[in-house]
Amino acid sequence: MTRAQRPAPPPLEGDDRVITGVITAGFAVALIVLLIVRDSMPDRDRWWVWVAAFGTFMGLFGLVYVPHLKRSRERAAERRRQGREQGAGRDQDS
Repeated sequence: MTRAQRPAPPPLEGDDRVITGVITAGFAVALIVLLIVRDSMPDRDRWWVWVAAFGTFMGLFGLVYVPHLKRSRERAAERRRQGREQGAGRDQDS
């Protein structure tokens, strides 16, 4: 006997700024720790400092850029919606 499957729930939206902030904070903590212990690290492992530095930089960039990108996409969607409404209004007038 087969069981009826329920439809999949819609995907959850995460808060981009919180997620990016937590990850950036993790990279920043790693950078601080690596800078403190870098003298005791072997030379072949010091590249991890650059990984943490770049991760911190990219996280900060994301905190600034992602809201800008979302606003830009919202404005573009609004312009498209207004264009469709105006096009529908012209079709009805004809």
